[in-house]
Amino acid sequence: MKPNLPTPRRSCLYMPGANARALEKARSLPVDVVIMDLEDAVAPDAKSLAREQVVKALSDGGYAPRECWVRINGDDSPECADDIAALAQVTPDAVLVPKVSQPAQLSRLRSQLAQYPALESVALWAMIETAEGIVHLADLAAVAAHVGLAGFVVGTNDLIKELRLLNDGNRTALQPLLSQTVVAARAAGIEVLDGVFNAIDDPDGLQRECVQGRMFGFDGKTLIHPSQIDAANAAFAPSELELSEAQAICAAFALPENAGKGVITVNGRMTERLHLEQAERTLALQAAIDAATN
Repeated sequence: MKPNLPTPRRSCLYMPGANARALEKARSLPVDVVIMDLEDAVAPDAKSLAREQVVKALSDGGYAPRECWVRINGDDSPECADDIAALAQVTPDAVLVPKVSQPAQLSRLRSQLAQYPALESVALWAMIETAEGIVHLADLAAVAAHVGLAGFVVGTNDLIKELRLLNDGNRTALQPLLSQTVVAARAAGIEVLDGVFNAIDDPDGLQRECVQGRMFGFDGKTLIHPSQIDAANAAFAPSELELSEAQAICAAFALPENAGKGVITVNGRMTERLHLEQAERTLALQAAIDAATN
């Protein structure tokens, strides 16, 4: 059975909710996901304005085929309930929840969202950016289906701060945490996005980190500036070599003489049906990217 057409989330750009110009610009950017931010990117005295502008932007529309998510304020913030009430006027593609550390947070939030018909089934994404969140990754993954959790987003800046890590440019200290988050996501059958790259004026560093994130198994990368979109889109899309190999594997298994075989040889390499599944997903992802950009 071929996999369902995946949703490309190669590039996921944070946009400050209080910046109407940025929200407008996002309609024309080649980004897969626009994350309208009501949390860290918004000053305390601009929270109300940000909510109003995000609701207006979502109401006006014009973002397709991009997904539109909203990062709300944390469940321990007095702003959280106001964020949810405001979003009940519209229906974002997902709600991004900051600093998720315990499954109970997601359960409470799902109950709050369920009070509003427009938000009852909206997808949740959880930011993993605390030591407690890392400790409870397996618990969070275990409730994913119950609370409608679609994926994890790694909050690398907060993890570095809370754990007092030193960042050597290769994220050496973070690498075990990145792997743990990917493993937990895959165990739950959900997606996982890499954290942001802070140096806007370092395109080479950004490219290296995108490639590293792809190697770790992330589905895409969160971004802080439009100039970072192209690097993420390139790194998290199938390469020409990957596509060529995937096409060869699918074609080989489709031959009548290979019907029912579990293992065959493709271009001199032993190839199992698990490789066929990988190949089908690669081609499906490229097809989804093509459909979204053409």
